[in-house]
Amino acid sequence: MKKIISVVGARPNFMKVAPIHKAFRNYEDKITHLICHTGQHYDEKMSKVFFEDLELPQPDFYLGVGSGSHAEQTANVMIEFEKILINEKPDLVLVVGDVNSTIACSLTAKKLHIKVVHVEAGLRSFDMEMPEEINRILTDRISDFLFVTEKSGLENLKNEGVDDSKVFFVGNVMIDSLVHYQPKIDKSNILEHFKLASVISKENSHVSRLTSRGYVLVTLHRPSNVDTKESLEKLVKFLNIIAKERMVVFPIHPRTKSNLEKYALIQTLSDTIILSEPIGYIDFQALIKNAELIVTDSGGIQEETTYLGVQCITLRTSTERPSTVDIGTNQLIGVDLEKAEVACLNVLAGNKKAGTIPELWDGKAAERIAEILCKEEV
Repeated sequence: MKKIISVVGARPNFMKVAPIHKAFRNYEDKITHLICHTGQHYDEKMSKVFFEDLELPQPDFYLGVGSGSHAEQTANVMIEFEKILINEKPDLVLVVGDVNSTIACSLTAKKLHIKVVHVEAGLRSFDMEMPEEINRILTDRISDFLFVTEKSGLENLKNEGVDDSKVFFVGNVMIDSLVHYQPKIDKSNILEHFKLASVISKENSHVSRLTSRGYVLVTLHRPSNVDTKESLEKLVKFLNIIAKERMVVFPIHPRTKSNLEKYALIQTLSDTIILSEPIGYIDFQALIKNAELIVTDSGGIQEETTYLGVQCITLRTSTERPSTVDIGTNQLIGVDLEKAEVACLNVLAGNKKAGTIPELWDGKAAERIAEILCKEEV
Protein backbone atom coordinates (compact mmCIF):
# COMPACT_ATOMS: atom_id res chain seq x y z
CA MET A 1 0.00 0.00 0.00
CA LYS A 2 1.42 3.36 -1.07
CA LYS A 3 0.73 6.38 1.08
CA ILE A 4 0.53 9.65 -0.86
CA ILE A 5 0.10 13.10 0.66
CA SER A 6 -1.16 15.76 -1.75
CA VAL A 7 -0.59 19.41 -0.95
CA VAL A 8 -2.99 22.31 -1.54
CA GLY A 9 -1.94 25.83 -0.66
CA ALA A 10 -4.12 28.19 -2.67
CA ARG A 11 -7.51 27.93 -4.39
CA PRO A 12 -6.13 27.01 -7.86
CA ASN A 13 -4.57 23.95 -6.22
CA PHE A 14 -7.99 22.63 -5.21
CA MET A 15 -9.09 22.32 -8.84
CA LYS A 16 -5.96 20.30 -9.61
CA VAL A 17 -6.03 17.96 -6.61
CA ALA A 18 -9.79 17.26 -6.77
CA PRO A 19 -9.71 15.07 -9.93
CA ILE A 20 -6.55 13.33 -8.68
CA HIS A 21 -8.29 12.48 -5.41
CA LYS A 22 -11.23 11.04 -7.36
CA ALA A 23 -8.88 9.01 -9.58
CA PHE A 24 -7.07 7.56 -6.55
CA ARG A 25 -10.39 6.17 -5.31
CA ASN A 26 -10.13 3.56 -8.08
CA TYR A 27 -7.00 2.24 -6.36
CA GLU A 28 -8.11 2.21 -2.73
CA ASP A 29 -6.62 -1.28 -2.30
CA LYS A 30 -3.22 0.04 -3.39
CA ILE A 31 -3.13 3.76 -2.51
CA THR A 32 -3.90 5.65 0.69
CA HIS A 33 -4.43 9.29 -0.24
CA LEU A 34 -4.24 12.12 2.28
CA ILE A 35 -4.63 15.87 1.69
CA CYS A 36 -2.65 18.59 3.43
CA HIS A 37 -3.93 22.19 3.25
CA THR A 38 -1.08 24.53 4.14
CA GLY A 39 -3.36 27.53 4.58
CA GLN A 40 -1.08 29.67 2.41
CA HIS A 41 -4.18 31.43 1.10
CA TYR A 42 -7.12 30.95 3.40
CA ASP A 43 -10.54 32.49 3.53
CA GLU A 44 -12.92 30.36 5.58
CA LYS A 45 -15.95 31.15 3.43
CA MET A 46 -14.17 30.70 0.07
CA SER A 47 -12.25 27.59 1.09
CA LYS A 48 -15.49 26.00 2.28
CA VAL A 49 -17.18 26.85 -1.03
CA PHE A 50 -14.31 25.42 -3.06
CA PHE A 51 -14.13 22.18 -1.06
CA GLU A 52 -17.90 21.74 -1.39
CA ASP A 53 -17.96 22.65 -5.10
CA LEU A 54 -15.17 20.21 -5.89
CA GLU A 55 -16.48 17.46 -3.58
CA LEU A 56 -13.17 17.28 -1.74
CA PRO A 57 -13.07 15.76 1.75
CA GLN A 58 -11.95 17.98 4.56
CA PRO A 59 -8.13 18.06 4.59
CA ASP A 60 -6.45 15.43 6.71
CA PHE A 61 -3.96 18.10 7.82
CA TYR A 62 -4.29 21.86 8.05
CA LEU A 63 -1.11 23.85 8.70
CA GLY A 64 -2.62 27.33 8.97
CA VAL A 65 0.50 29.21 7.89
CA GLY A 66 -1.36 32.27 6.57
CA SER A 67 0.16 35.18 4.72
CA GLY A 68 3.59 36.78 4.99
CA SER A 69 6.62 37.47 2.84
CA HIS A 70 7.74 34.77 0.42
CA ALA A 71 10.50 33.75 2.82
CA GLU A 72 8.23 33.70 5.87
CA GLN A 73 5.52 31.73 4.11
CA THR A 74 7.92 29.18 2.63
CA ALA A 75 9.75 28.72 5.93
CA ASN A 76 6.57 28.32 7.95
CA VAL A 77 5.19 25.73 5.56
CA MET A 78 8.45 23.77 5.72
CA ILE A 79 8.51 23.77 9.52
CA GLU A 80 4.94 22.56 9.88
CA PHE A 81 4.97 20.13 6.95
CA GLU A 82 8.10 18.43 8.24
CA LYS A 83 6.17 17.42 11.38
CA ILE A 84 3.50 15.79 9.22
CA LEU A 85 6.05 13.88 7.16
CA ILE A 86 7.98 12.61 10.17
CA ASN A 87 4.77 11.35 11.73
CA GLU A 88 3.08 9.94 8.61
CA LYS A 89 6.10 8.64 6.66
CA PRO A 90 4.43 8.79 3.22
CA ASP A 91 5.91 7.13 0.15
CA LEU A 92 5.18 10.13 -2.07
CA VAL A 93 4.40 13.82 -1.71
CA LEU A 94 2.32 15.19 -4.57
CA VAL A 95 2.45 18.92 -5.28
CA VAL A 96 0.64 20.89 -7.95
CA GLY A 97 1.24 24.20 -9.71
CA ASP A 98 3.72 26.83 -8.62
CA VAL A 99 2.72 28.49 -5.34
CA ASN A 100 5.06 28.84 -2.35
CA SER A 101 3.55 25.73 -0.76
CA THR A 102 4.61 23.75 -3.84
CA ILE A 103 8.32 24.41 -3.45
CA ALA A 104 8.22 24.41 0.35
CA CYS A 105 6.68 20.95 0.60
CA SER A 106 8.87 19.60 -2.21
CA LEU A 107 12.04 20.72 -0.44
CA THR A 108 10.89 19.34 2.89
CA ALA A 109 10.00 15.95 1.42
CA LYS A 110 13.18 15.65 -0.57
CA LYS A 111 15.39 16.38 2.45
CA LEU A 112 13.62 13.53 4.24
CA HIS A 113 14.29 11.26 1.23
CA ILE A 114 10.62 11.12 0.26
CA LYS A 115 9.92 11.12 -3.47
CA VAL A 116 8.16 14.12 -5.00
CA VAL A 117 5.46 14.18 -7.68
CA HIS A 118 4.96 17.48 -9.53
CA VAL A 119 1.70 17.88 -11.42
CA GLU A 120 1.80 20.67 -14.02
CA ALA A 121 5.54 20.30 -14.51
CA GLY A 122 7.64 21.95 -17.20
CA LEU A 123 5.70 25.19 -17.58
CA ARG A 124 7.96 28.20 -18.07
CA SER A 125 7.31 31.92 -18.49
CA PHE A 126 11.06 32.64 -18.73
CA ASP A 127 10.44 35.62 -16.45
CA MET A 128 12.59 35.26 -13.34
CA GLU A 129 10.91 38.26 -11.73
CA MET A 130 7.84 36.08 -11.22
CA PRO A 131 8.08 34.20 -7.91
CA GLU A 132 6.06 31.39 -9.49
CA GLU A 133 8.75 30.84 -12.14
CA ILE A 134 11.37 30.26 -9.45
CA ASN A 135 9.02 27.84 -7.69
CA ARG A 136 8.38 25.95 -10.95
CA ILE A 137 12.05 25.57 -11.88
CA LEU A 138 13.20 24.46 -8.44
CA THR A 139 10.31 22.04 -7.92
CA ASP A 140 10.94 20.38 -11.28
CA ARG A 141 14.65 20.08 -10.53
CA ILE A 142 14.09 17.93 -7.44
CA SER A 143 10.94 16.02 -8.47
CA ASP A 144 10.94 12.28 -9.18
CA PHE A 145 7.75 12.20 -11.23
CA LEU A 146 6.98 15.13 -13.54
CA PHE A 147 3.49 15.19 -15.05
CA VAL A 148 3.24 17.56 -17.99
CA THR A 149 0.15 19.40 -19.27
CA GLU A 150 1.28 20.59 -22.71
CA LYS A 151 4.05 19.96 -25.24
CA SER A 152 6.01 23.09 -24.30
CA GLY A 153 6.56 21.42 -20.92
CA LEU A 154 8.19 18.41 -22.57
CA GLU A 155 10.50 20.68 -24.56
CA ASN A 156 11.43 22.80 -21.53
CA LEU A 157 12.29 19.80 -19.36
CA LYS A 158 14.33 18.22 -22.14
CA ASN A 159 16.26 21.47 -22.60
CA GLU A 160 16.95 21.54 -18.86
CA GLY A 161 18.39 18.03 -18.95
CA VAL A 162 15.64 16.26 -16.99
CA ASP A 163 15.81 12.48 -17.45
CA ASP A 164 13.07 11.33 -19.85
CA SER A 165 12.20 8.44 -17.53
CA LYS A 166 10.84 10.91 -14.98
CA VAL A 167 8.62 12.81 -17.42
CA PHE A 168 5.04 11.86 -18.35
CA PHE A 169 2.80 13.75 -20.76
CA VAL A 170 -0.66 13.23 -19.24
CA GLY A 171 -2.75 16.32 -20.05
CA ASN A 172 -4.28 18.97 -17.83
CA VAL A 173 -5.98 18.17 -14.51
CA MET A 174 -7.54 21.67 -14.47
CA ILE A 175 -9.49 20.61 -17.54
CA ASP A 176 -10.48 17.38 -15.78
CA SER A 177 -12.36 19.46 -13.20
CA LEU A 178 -13.90 21.62 -15.89
CA VAL A 179 -15.14 18.60 -17.85
CA HIS A 180 -16.42 16.76 -14.78
CA TYR A 181 -18.42 19.70 -13.43
CA GLN A 182 -19.99 20.91 -16.68
CA PRO A 183 -23.49 19.73 -15.62
CA LYS A 184 -23.25 21.70 -12.36
CA ILE A 185 -21.73 24.69 -14.16
CA ASP A 186 -24.63 24.72 -16.62
CA LYS A 187 -27.10 24.77 -13.73
CA SER A 188 -25.45 27.73 -11.99
CA ASN A 189 -27.73 30.72 -11.44
CA ILE A 190 -24.87 33.21 -11.07
CA LEU A 191 -25.88 35.06 -14.22
CA GLU A 192 -29.35 35.64 -12.77
CA HIS A 193 -27.71 36.92 -9.58
CA PHE A 194 -25.71 39.52 -11.50
CA LYS A 195 -28.71 40.48 -13.63
CA LEU A 196 -30.62 41.20 -10.42
CA ALA A 197 -27.68 43.12 -8.99
CA SER A 198 -27.44 45.23 -12.11
CA VAL A 199 -31.15 46.04 -12.10
CA ILE A 200 -31.08 47.04 -8.45
CA SER A 201 -27.91 49.11 -8.53
CA LYS A 202 -27.79 50.53 -12.06
CA GLU A 203 -30.29 52.43 -14.14
CA ASN A 204 -28.90 52.65 -17.62
CA SER A 205 -29.25 51.15 -21.07
CA HIS A 206 -26.58 48.50 -20.46
CA VAL A 207 -28.55 46.51 -17.89
CA SER A 208 -30.09 44.31 -20.58
CA ARG A 209 -26.63 43.43 -21.90
CA LEU A 210 -25.79 41.13 -19.01
CA THR A 211 -26.77 38.06 -20.97
CA SER A 212 -24.89 35.01 -22.17
CA ARG A 213 -22.00 36.10 -24.40
CA GLY A 214 -22.93 39.72 -23.72
CA TYR A 215 -20.55 40.84 -20.97
CA VAL A 216 -16.84 41.11 -20.20
CA LEU A 217 -15.42 39.24 -17.20
CA VAL A 218 -12.33 40.77 -15.53
CA THR A 219 -9.87 39.27 -13.02
CA LEU A 220 -6.73 41.25 -12.18
CA HIS A 221 -4.39 40.93 -9.22
CA ARG A 222 -0.73 40.93 -10.30
CA PRO A 223 1.53 43.67 -8.89
CA SER A 224 2.39 45.02 -12.35
CA ASN A 225 -1.29 45.80 -12.89
CA VAL A 226 -2.64 46.79 -9.49
CA ASP A 227 0.07 47.85 -7.06
CA THR A 228 0.78 51.48 -8.00
CA LYS A 229 -1.47 54.50 -8.30
CA GLU A 230 -0.27 55.10 -11.85
CA SER A 231 -1.06 51.57 -13.00
CA LEU A 232 -4.46 51.63 -11.29
CA GLU A 233 -5.40 54.96 -12.84
CA LYS A 234 -4.65 53.49 -16.27
CA LEU A 235 -6.59 50.35 -15.36
CA VAL A 236 -9.68 52.33 -14.28
CA LYS A 237 -9.57 54.34 -17.51
CA PHE A 238 -9.25 51.13 -19.54
CA LEU A 239 -12.12 49.38 -17.74
CA ASN A 240 -14.37 52.41 -18.06
CA ILE A 241 -13.83 52.43 -21.84
CA ILE A 242 -14.72 48.72 -22.06
CA ALA A 243 -17.76 49.36 -19.88
CA LYS A 244 -19.11 51.77 -22.49
CA GLU A 245 -19.42 48.78 -24.84
CA ARG A 246 -20.49 45.96 -22.52
CA MET A 247 -21.43 45.37 -18.93
CA VAL A 248 -18.28 44.38 -17.01
CA VAL A 249 -18.33 41.80 -14.21
CA PHE A 250 -15.32 42.19 -11.92
CA PRO A 251 -14.92 39.69 -9.03
CA ILE A 252 -12.31 41.77 -7.28
CA HIS A 253 -9.22 40.33 -5.64
CA PRO A 254 -8.61 41.61 -2.08
CA ARG A 255 -5.28 43.26 -3.00
CA THR A 256 -6.85 44.96 -6.03
CA LYS A 257 -9.77 46.24 -3.97
CA SER A 258 -7.50 47.42 -1.18
CA ASN A 259 -5.30 49.40 -3.58
CA LEU A 260 -8.25 50.93 -5.42
CA GLU A 261 -9.59 52.11 -2.06
CA LYS A 262 -6.16 53.25 -0.92
CA TYR A 263 -5.83 55.58 -3.90
CA ALA A 264 -9.52 56.64 -3.81
CA LEU A 265 -10.12 55.18 -7.28
CA ILE A 266 -12.83 52.63 -6.64
CA GLN A 267 -15.55 55.27 -6.79
CA THR A 268 -14.32 56.39 -10.22
CA LEU A 269 -15.24 53.07 -11.83
CA SER A 270 -18.15 53.23 -14.28
CA ASP A 271 -21.58 52.27 -13.01
CA THR A 272 -21.67 49.58 -15.70
CA ILE A 273 -18.90 47.71 -13.87
CA ILE A 274 -20.34 45.26 -11.35
CA LEU A 275 -17.91 44.55 -8.53
CA SER A 276 -18.27 41.40 -6.45
CA GLU A 277 -16.41 39.43 -3.83
CA PRO A 278 -14.40 36.39 -5.01
CA ILE A 279 -16.69 33.66 -6.35
CA GLY A 280 -16.76 29.88 -5.86
CA TYR A 281 -15.51 27.48 -8.51
CA ILE A 282 -18.80 26.39 -10.10
CA ASP A 283 -20.26 29.89 -10.35
CA PHE A 284 -17.01 31.37 -11.61
CA GLN A 285 -16.73 28.77 -14.35
CA ALA A 286 -20.29 29.62 -15.38
CA LEU A 287 -19.24 33.28 -15.65
CA ILE A 288 -16.26 32.30 -17.82
CA LYS A 289 -18.31 30.02 -20.06
CA ASN A 290 -20.98 32.65 -20.71
CA ALA A 291 -18.70 35.68 -21.17
CA GLU A 292 -18.06 37.27 -24.53
CA LEU A 293 -14.55 38.18 -23.44
CA ILE A 294 -12.25 37.62 -20.46
CA VAL A 295 -9.60 40.14 -19.40
CA THR A 296 -7.19 38.58 -16.93
CA ASP A 297 -3.66 38.32 -15.57
CA SER A 298 -4.30 34.86 -14.12
CA GLY A 299 -2.70 31.62 -15.28
CA GLY A 300 -5.42 28.97 -15.08
CA ILE A 301 -8.08 31.12 -16.74
CA GLN A 302 -5.98 31.12 -19.91
CA GLU A 303 -6.41 27.34 -20.02
CA GLU A 304 -10.09 27.29 -19.15
CA THR A 305 -10.99 29.86 -21.80
CA THR A 306 -9.01 27.94 -24.42
CA TYR A 307 -10.90 24.74 -23.61
CA LEU A 308 -14.26 26.55 -23.65
CA GLY A 309 -13.48 28.55 -26.79
CA VAL A 310 -13.96 31.88 -24.99
CA GLN A 311 -11.94 34.93 -26.07
CA CYS A 312 -9.22 35.86 -23.57
CA ILE A 313 -6.99 38.94 -23.33
CA THR A 314 -4.07 38.37 -20.94
CA LEU A 315 -2.48 41.46 -19.42
CA ARG A 316 0.98 39.99 -18.88
CA THR A 317 4.29 40.20 -20.71
CA SER A 318 4.79 36.43 -20.63
CA THR A 319 2.83 33.22 -20.18
CA GLU A 320 3.92 29.82 -18.93
CA ARG A 321 1.02 28.35 -20.94
CA PRO A 322 2.03 29.09 -24.56
CA SER A 323 -0.37 26.54 -26.05
CA THR A 324 -3.25 28.84 -25.08
CA VAL A 325 -1.74 31.51 -27.36
CA ASP A 326 -0.29 29.28 -30.08
CA ILE A 327 -3.43 27.24 -30.70
CA GLY A 328 -6.01 28.53 -28.21
CA THR A 329 -8.20 31.62 -27.91
CA ASN A 330 -5.79 33.56 -25.69
CA GLN A 331 -4.03 36.78 -26.75
CA LEU A 332 -0.95 37.80 -24.76
CA ILE A 333 -1.07 41.60 -24.88
CA GLY A 334 1.37 42.78 -22.20
CA VAL A 335 0.69 45.55 -19.70
CA ASP A 336 0.23 48.38 -22.20
CA LEU A 337 -3.44 49.13 -21.64
CA GLU A 338 -3.78 51.18 -24.82
CA LYS A 339 -2.88 48.03 -26.77
CA ALA A 340 -5.24 46.03 -24.56
CA GLU A 341 -8.04 48.49 -25.29
CA VAL A 342 -7.57 48.06 -29.04
CA ALA A 343 -7.49 44.26 -28.68
CA CYS A 344 -10.64 44.18 -26.54
CA LEU A 345 -12.64 46.51 -28.76
CA ASN A 346 -11.56 44.45 -31.75
CA VAL A 347 -12.95 41.29 -30.16
CA LEU A 348 -16.17 43.04 -29.13
CA ALA A 349 -16.56 44.23 -32.72
CA GLY A 350 -16.69 40.58 -33.78
CA ASN A 351 -13.07 39.91 -34.73
CA LYS A 352 -12.58 36.80 -32.65
CA LYS A 353 -9.54 34.56 -32.52
CA ALA A 354 -10.12 30.99 -33.66
CA GLY A 355 -8.76 28.31 -31.36
CA THR A 356 -8.48 24.57 -30.81
CA ILE A 357 -8.07 22.41 -27.70
CA PRO A 358 -4.52 21.20 -26.91
CA GLU A 359 -3.66 17.51 -27.04
CA LEU A 360 -4.81 15.36 -24.10
CA TRP A 361 -6.99 18.10 -22.61
CA ASP A 362 -9.76 15.51 -22.52
CA GLY A 363 -10.75 15.20 -18.87
CA LYS A 364 -8.66 12.08 -18.24
CA ALA A 365 -5.31 13.47 -17.04
CA ALA A 366 -5.89 12.45 -13.40
CA GLU A 367 -6.74 8.90 -14.46
CA ARG A 368 -3.40 8.70 -16.28
CA ILE A 369 -1.56 10.07 -13.24
CA ALA A 370 -3.19 7.60 -10.86
CA GLU A 371 -2.47 4.66 -13.15
CA ILE A 372 1.20 5.62 -13.50
CA LEU A 373 1.73 6.15 -9.75
CA CYS A 374 0.00 2.88 -8.99
CA LYS A 375 2.31 0.95 -11.33
CA GLU A 376 5.63 2.73 -10.78
CA GLU A 377 8.06 1.52 -8.16
CA VAL A 378 8.63 3.98 -5.30
